[in-house]
Amino acid sequence: MSSRLTRHPIRPASQRASAGQTPLLSFVVVADTHVNERDDASSSPFQTNRLANDRARHVFRDIAAMDPQPSFVLHLGDIVHPVPSLPTFGEAVDRFKDIAAQVKVPVHLLPGNHDVGDKRVEWMPADQVCDDYLAVYRAAFGPDFHAFDQGPARFILLNSLLLNSGLPDEQRQRDWLEQQLDDCAAQRRRAFLFMHYPPYIYEDKERSSYDNVDEPARSWLLAQMRRAPVEAVFAGHVHNFWYDRVGNADFYMLPSTAFLRHDFTEFYRVAPTGEFGRADVGKFGYFIVDVFADGHVAYSVKTHGRQAGAGRAAGPLPTTYLSYLKASAFDRVCVELRHPWTEASQISATGGVQEFGRKWARNDYPLLALWEMGARLSKVPDIDAAEAPSRARMELMARMGHRYVVTCLGRPRLALDAAQLRAAGIDTIEVNCTLATFEKHKGVLREWRQTTGTEVLLSKIHTFDDSHFDGKHFSHFVKAGFTLDELAAQETPVRAAIADGSLDGVTVRIEPHDDLIGAAVRLQRLADATGARILASLKTSGPNLATERADDRGFVQRVAQATLLSLASTQIRYVFDTFMDVDRGYYPRHGFIDRRFDMRPAARAFTTLGALLSGGSASVRLPPDGAGPVHVEVDGRAYALLCCDGSQARAQVSESGCAVVHDLVHGTRGESARFLQTLEAQQTSAQAAQVLLLQSRPG
Repeated sequence: MSSRLTRHPIRPASQRASAGQTPLLSFVVVADTHVNERDDASSSPFQTNRLANDRARHVFRDIAAMDPQPSFVLHLGDIVHPVPSLPTFGEAVDRFKDIAAQVKVPVHLLPGNHDVGDKRVEWMPADQVCDDYLAVYRAAFGPDFHAFDQGPARFILLNSLLLNSGLPDEQRQRDWLEQQLDDCAAQRRRAFLFMHYPPYIYEDKERSSYDNVDEPARSWLLAQMRRAPVEAVFAGHVHNFWYDRVGNADFYMLPSTAFLRHDFTEFYRVAPTGEFGRADVGKFGYFIVDVFADGHVAYSVKTHGRQAGAGRAAGPLPTTYLSYLKASAFDRVCVELRHPWTEASQISATGGVQEFGRKWARNDYPLLALWEMGARLSKVPDIDAAEAPSRARMELMARMGHRYVVTCLGRPRLALDAAQLRAAGIDTIEVNCTLATFEKHKGVLREWRQTTGTEVLLSKIHTFDDSHFDGKHFSHFVKAGFTLDELAAQETPVRAAIADGSLDGVTVRIEPHDDLIGAAVRLQRLADATGARILASLKTSGPNLATERADDRGFVQRVAQATLLSLASTQIRYVFDTFMDVDRGYYPRHGFIDRRFDMRPAARAFTTLGALLSGGSASVRLPPDGAGPVHVEVDGRAYALLCCDGSQARAQVSESGCAVVHDLVHGTRGESARFLQTLEAQQTSAQAAQVLLLQSRPG
């Protein structure tokens, strides 16, 4: 599968393209635009709803500027905000058509509850679906359920409001869908299903709520989703992201372009932002889907609530880098998931659309961030593998190419056999213990390796660390991982442990003040001397457990260096010791995502590097003295990573003769001459750390 550079007007050289596997077709999926009758009005009391038109206009302007164009756009319903019974419905329809007219490819629509009325339940106060509203919709937009073929697939659009409605068209749609899937099976044609209401958001047997399809239609719909031709299912309505699998089908629930369903901000451990979470623009977006001969890739595109006013000239559109688990070349650099990443919560009933009891929902935003980064490797505690719900999510991710390093205290105690470990994507166990305990457990570790086939790495626990003892204070903090200064002395015992089959390698801790390029050279020396596999544990905390480390520029530099270094050796993997911010407890520090699960600069830099450098064979050249740029070449494309202050950056960019500069801190891209002009204009940037990827040729 490919990494993707969505740019105007450039597309990337990709991993799949380099192997002759370009997409057979691409399409865009948009959900819940909630277009109003006027740009300055909304029947909703929330201010963010008044911006829905400008936000939808930005999305369609974005799509119209893509080059090459997608094959089509598909809308999952709640096209407009006024319901059919309101006199403003027709005006909103006209506004949507004006907005969508920017796109010259076909735009396929299906209805949401705002377009034809809500699902039929006795407690629903809003207008419910009926024949009259269906007639209004069909007059405005066309058929409410239909299908079309494109390339190797059939795209089937359902009207989920008909389910359980008792209307004559409910049975007609059922018969029609079953026949569509019969035809796909007979023709060996892949099927993609689209609907507004998802059958469920948490589990298929969950209670009825505003967010799902009720029984008995839910079971029937799930049975159709499980049929062999179905490859993927897309649903809207919930204004949040969730992912699951139904049978062999990927099941995506999409965010809105207009607003967040903010009852689900219950997931946050901090206060929601913007109208109590409704205006949390970090969650707004749409999907681009690339269809290949042997599968598909669904990319999440965040819009961040960007707006485009009617009649205003379009400004320059930013470069958007997209990556994905199957696409990224970076399978030797990873993040440690210290916080729960598969957490389920009971969402409180606060009134509005949910009044009667709580509902279960799983927080999939950490998973989405991993996807968007293209982070294929994670380190997790053994509790994630031991407990069934989290292990099920590990298995789900493993089917997409994700792998895990499981860390445990003492010998492994997981009651999993080799097949279960493989299914969960677990290829490495990190054993944290003292050297004395390791000697006692050598036999157990040897047997574990032999019976499971997983790698075993030793992370030494330091029982006393005089670097944190000054004669006045007693330190309680735990320290694990061999230090750089110990490596030379450990060559012989590590080589012996590998030879006797009790180990595959070791974990080495790299402190924030350690020079990473110099450390990589020392790690490679150990690997060459012993045959060890090495996990470089990159610490992100400062020296004081009570002081926050929030140096995003320095973190971006570390991430960029580790990412490139991971391409230089197959024996060394790099793991950053937190994925999410640590904003309470000990050693507070920034991570890749904040506590609202939005990307920090380090995550965006990782995504950019994944999109640019995934593509095939790579060669890395380190500076001979440890100072200066790191050079990397991927399939003939040459890059140099430059980490320095602003004044040095001006000189080195000028001397390099590069064509394009990627500013990894700010996530911008531009021709080198324009970058130099911008840097010159920023008087405050002379001493600020710059993390730049210089690209030798445009493209």
